[in-house]
Amino acid sequence: MAQAISPPTFKPLYQQIKMLITQSLISGEWGPGEAIPSEIELAQRFHVSQGTVRKAISELAQENLLVRHQGKGTFVASHSEERRKYHFLRLLPDGGGKIGSEGELISCERGKADADTAKLLEVGRGSNLFIVTRVMRFGERPVMYEEIRLPAALFKGLGAERIDEFHCRMYSMFESAYGIQILQVAEQIKAVAAHGEPARLLGVPEGAPLLSIHRVSYTYGDKPVEVRKTLCNTRDHSYVNKIV
Repeated sequence: MAQAISPPTFKPLYQQIKMLITQSLISGEWGPGEAIPSEIELAQRFHVSQGTVRKAISELAQENLLVRHQGKGTFVASHSEERRKYHFLRLLPDGGGKIGSEGELISCERGKADADTAKLLEVGRGSNLFIVTRVMRFGERPVMYEEIRLPAALFKGLGAERIDEFHCRMYSMFESAYGIQILQVAEQIKAVAAHGEPARLLGVPEGAPLLSIHRVSYTYGDKPVEVRKTLCNTRDHSYVNKIV
């Protein structure tokens, strides 16, 4: 019997252009915060219509890879940009008002990946990690205790001095010092009881309720680059998410 052959997968032209632009972003042709060529220039480069390029750019902007500035052009998204500084921060003051946080580094140590972390980061069990712990303050109040696990192979030379250089803003450091841009995160959330060092640093009694957020962060190509566990004191803050 003749073997059935699957027809080739068809991609609309604008999606093909979207892939080509994404490849240029991955290769570093245009870095975070830099302007990309105009729609006309990209249309000439790829030998397609300006409308096709515009549709590809629109999707990339919706996916937060690009940012459009009226009258200025289209730029590669950057965590250093004011509007994206708190893009992945979902804990907001109950009374509203301006978002603001400051990080305090507790430690930066080397460790090994256990089975669960290795699976999430897609590295071998026992691979070298950097384990960063910090406290995030909203005003004067410590609100978040975080343990961040990073593959050492991607973050060579990481240490307390470098983290302090970036004022404990991890994603800005990833981007500026290591060329790693966080594009999306996946989170699991549940309630836990406070204990040990997190309780002490957050100033809550043992057994007090905290919100636990377990996050995996991804860069281009859905590559995981960070596993983060955050414990939150939600006395005056709430986890806010918008589902569209």
